[in-house]
Amino acid sequence: MKITKNKAIMYLTGLFIIAIGASLSVKSDLGVSPVTTVPYTVTYIWNVDMGITTFLFHLLLVLIEFLMLRKSFKLTNLLQVVVGIVFGLFTSLCNYLVFLIPFPDTMAVRIILLVLSIFAVAVGLFFYVPAEIMPMAVEGLMLVISEVLKVKFSTVKIVLDIAFSLISLAICLIAVHVMGSVGVGTIVSAVTTGLILKLLNRWFGEKRDKLLSNN
Repeated sequence: MKITKNKAIMYLTGLFIIAIGASLSVKSDLGVSPVTTVPYTVTYIWNVDMGITTFLFHLLLVLIEFLMLRKSFKLTNLLQVVVGIVFGLFTSLCNYLVFLIPFPDTMAVRIILLVLSIFAVAVGLFFYVPAEIMPMAVEGLMLVISEVLKVKFSTVKIVLDIAFSLISLAICLIAVHVMGSVGVGTIVSAVTTGLILKLLNRWFGEKRDKLLSNN
């Protein structure tokens, strides 16, 4: 597939906006999105930079892809590691920028940050997914599981979102006796992000696709 300038810009813009959304969800302290729970849990407990834990999480998912596919694993799938590095750098930068904002001292401000984070992730996906350059490792693993087990992608996504959240919750409860990365925001994010993305596609999808078709 030909990678045009518009596709590359839209892809990187989408990744960056998703990283902003992840940082805002952390700042809200109401629970991060399901796919962010695992790397943020490591950051929360062991105080490791979230950009590093995000990259290591993506690396682990690519390794799982390799173990599942074996001989069918394509070398191009290793590009997901490169995407993980880029997204990890974006995450570190966005965390730095977002944490310049004073800590929200009221529930109203925290809810606003959560809403902004969910909207940002949806907008990021709106740009990143249609560019079809290279999926992040999370989506890559979901595609592999869907292909190997012959299960619908949507079903795989729901199961993995729940699995990531439960794993993170268990680690936090055992290690520090608090819920940590999982909270009401995790549930709200899982339910509403897809709905917002559908609305964005309905309202602005045609204009975006026209941009993608141009060089």
